[in-house]
Amino acid sequence: MAKKLITGVFSKEETKTLKKMFPNTKTKDIAKKLSRNPKSIQARASKLGLKKSAKYLKKMYSSK
Repeated sequence: MAKKLITGVFSKEETKTLKKMFPNTKTKDIAKKLSRNPKSIQARASKLGLKKSAKYLKKMYSSK
């Protein structure tokens, strides 16, 4: 029986990268780096309790 690949599962390395990058990096940029959909990045970050940093949010909203 062939091993079934489970989609949506993040490897330990992907999770480590996500935790490191998420607070200060655009979600779409993280998605591109990990070759994933931005919605899956957001969902995983939410499940891990990750948040964007205050510094990042201030920069994003002040540049508009």
